[in-house]
Amino acid sequence: MTDLLSPELVDKARQVIEANRAAGRRIALAESCTGGLVSAALTEIPGSSDVFEVGFVTYSNEAKSSALRISEDIISTFGAVSVATAWQMARGALEKSGADVAVAITGIAGPGGGSATKPVGTVVFARAEKDADPAKIVADSHLFDPSEGRAGIRRQAALCALDLLLP
Repeated sequence: MTDLLSPELVDKARQVIEANRAAGRRIALAESCTGGLVSAALTEIPGSSDVFEVGFVTYSNEAKSSALRISEDIISTFGAVSVATAWQMARGALEKSGADVAVAITGIAGPGGGSATKPVGTVVFARAEKDADPAKIVADSHLFDPSEGRAGIRRQAALCALDLLLP
């Protein structure tokens, strides 16, 4: 085996590393449903340590609370897969890392765990930037095609997160 990740992920990660290196930005991640896939893609690129500061994989709600200081009230009120949680994850990663930009990903990759209001394939992203107005929330929810299965949802989510890391 010569390649750990798909060429599509590696190519996008290369774009992210090169663009952020040129912009002089350091990046951080807070991953849940992707389980470190975005961090893995970034670290496939030689010299990524010039840009990539840290990746937090906070899969459980307890990990989100302890590692990124997510309020338990936010999780119990809105759920782990919500704009509020993703935003706090991004802010927590930014504050704990000292990076210039952080992206958070939380979602339901399936095959189970979905509901009528949050079906399998629901993934929420947030981006926080150093010195940006914290009232300006950059977050969005996507519904990825569940027919691609768990791996497909995670791959699609990773690609979207990488896009959010571009300056």
